[in-house]
Amino acid sequence: MAEGLNTYLTQLKGDKTIWALVALLAVFSFIPVYTASSNLAYLNGGSGNTFSYLLKHFAHLSVGFVFMFLVHKIPYRYFKGLSIILLPFVIALLLYTLLQGTTIGGANASRWIQVPIVNMSFQTSSLASLVLMVYIARYLSKTKDEKTSLKSSLLPLWLPFFLVIGLILPANFSTAFLISFGVFVLAFIGGYPKRNLAAIIGVGIVAGGIFVLLAVAFPDLFPNRVDTWMSRIENYSGGASTQEQYQVEKAKIAIASGGITGNGIGKSVQRNFLPQSSSDFIYAIIIEEMGLIGGLAVMLAYLILLYRIAIITTKTEDAFGKLLVIAVGLPIILQAFINMGVAVQLFPVTGQTLPLISSGGTSIWMTCLGIGIIQSVKAGWEKDAIDKEVINNQDSEIENPLDVLSETL
Repeated sequence: MAEGLNTYLTQLKGDKTIWALVALLAVFSFIPVYTASSNLAYLNGGSGNTFSYLLKHFAHLSVGFVFMFLVHKIPYRYFKGLSIILLPFVIALLLYTLLQGTTIGGANASRWIQVPIVNMSFQTSSLASLVLMVYIARYLSKTKDEKTSLKSSLLPLWLPFFLVIGLILPANFSTAFLISFGVFVLAFIGGYPKRNLAAIIGVGIVAGGIFVLLAVAFPDLFPNRVDTWMSRIENYSGGASTQEQYQVEKAKIAIASGGITGNGIGKSVQRNFLPQSSSDFIYAIIIEEMGLIGGLAVMLAYLILLYRIAIITTKTEDAFGKLLVIAVGLPIILQAFINMGVAVQLFPVTGQTLPLISSGGTSIWMTCLGIGIIQSVKAGWEKDAIDKEVINNQDSEIENPLDVLSETL
C-alpha cells in the first residue's frame, strides 16, 4: 500500500504546497460536514443518522480529486481550444436549465439540472463560470499586443459574456454578480483598454437596472426571486425578520458561543437550527466547535492558497498561463471569503459555499477542476524551465573550434 501511495505521489506535478493545502482542507471538511448534517438527517429521514451524508461527501471529493489529477496532466495550452469548444455547450446548457423552470418551495430555482442514470443535480452556472473565465483569458492573451477597440471585441469577447450572465441572472443574481466581478478584474489585469472596460461596465449596470425594473414590474416572470433579493437587502440592513434573517441570527449565535477555543468537535448546538449548516453556513459551525482559532486557521489556509497562486502567476512567463491562473484561481478565493463574510454578516446572504469544505458535488468538482488547471500551468512552466536548462547544458558542452585550435597550437 505504501508503494502504491508513493507511486501515486510521484505522478503529482505542480505546486506541492497547493497539493498539501487541498488535501488538508478535504480531510478537515469531514469533521464539520459530519457534525453539521444532523439537521438534514432528521428533516429527510427522521433517524438522525449522518453517515450517509458523510459517505456522499466522500464520493464527491473522490470524484473531484480524480478530475483534479486528470486535468493537471493536460498541457495548459490545450485549454484555449477546449474553452472555444465548450462555450456554446454551456450556453445551451444554461438555456435548458433556465427554461425547465424548476421550483423549490415555490421559488424559482432554475439553477440545477437532473443528471440521468446517476439521479443527481448539477448546477450549470458553476461550469459556465469556469469555461467563460478560461475563454476570456484566452482572448486577452491573444490580443495583449494588439490595439483592441470596443467594436472589435464586442462579438468575440463581450457577446459570450452577456449571454452567460443573462442566462444566469434570472435565477441566481449573486452568482451572476460574482462572475461579472471576476471577468472585469481579469480584463483589467489582462490589459484590456480601461476606457472600453468602463463603457462595458456602464452598459452592464444599465442592463442590470432594466432587468430589475422588469422583474419588479412583472414578478410572475421570476417567481419569488424579486422578493428574495429585496429580503436579502433588507435583512442585511436590519429589516424585517425572514427565513434568511433567521439563518444569519443563528450563525451569529454559533460564532458568539464558540469563543476563542470553541465548544468542542461535535458539540455544536446551532447545527440543529441552521437549515444550510453543512453548506452555506458551515463556517459558523466551524467557529462554534473550534472557536476563533479554528476559524482563523481555515482563513489562513485560503490566504496561503492565494499566495501560492500569486507566486505561480508571477513566475509564469506565458501570457495565457498567467491569465489562466488568475481566471480559475481568483473565483475560488473570492468564493471562500464571501462565504466566510456572509457567516459573520459582512455581506448579505449569497448562497456561496466554502470551497473544498462545504458539502455539495458541483462546487467541489468545479473547485477541483480549477485547482487542476492551476497545477497544469505550474507543471508546464517547470517543464519549460527544465527543457531550457537541458538545452543550455548541451550548448555549453559543445566545444568552440577556435578554443580547440588554440589549444592544439
